[in-house]
Amino acid sequence: MIEVFAAISATPIDPAVVDDFVLSPENGAVVSFQGIVRNHDQEREVTALDYQSHPEAERVLRECCERIAGQTGLRVAAIHRTGSLLIGDIALVAAVAAPHRAEAFAACAELVELIKQSVPIWKRQRFPAGAPEWVGLDASAE
Repeated sequence: MIEVFAAISATPIDPAVVDDFVLSPENGAVVSFQGIVRNHDQEREVTALDYQSHPEAERVLRECCERIAGQTGLRVAAIHRTGSLLIGDIALVAAVAAPHRAEAFAACAELVELIKQSVPIWKRQRFPAGAPEWVGLDASAE
């Protein structure tokens, strides 16, 4: 049976939790991704982000992890933050362990893309001037 770990967290993420979950003696590679809050979006300065999630977000995140684990047979884990985050804070950590690096890199990249496309989490960007702006929230998601 393939094990996965998926969580939505309102508190700061410790990347070691995700890496430790996927690590096992049969795997020679752990590839992890950290999504970090950056200070810009395209050419606009960003000062902070607020993440909000749908009540089903953790279930969907788990399904994303299960899908990649099922396709690859690899150990998979992910945690996504919610709440107010500052520049430099970690918003997402995803990790995959595999016997070899190429399959771990490919599976982790696929996992991150699937999370971004599927998990109902929206962010509000804050700017030095002007109104905040929601990203990923449209009429179909309300």
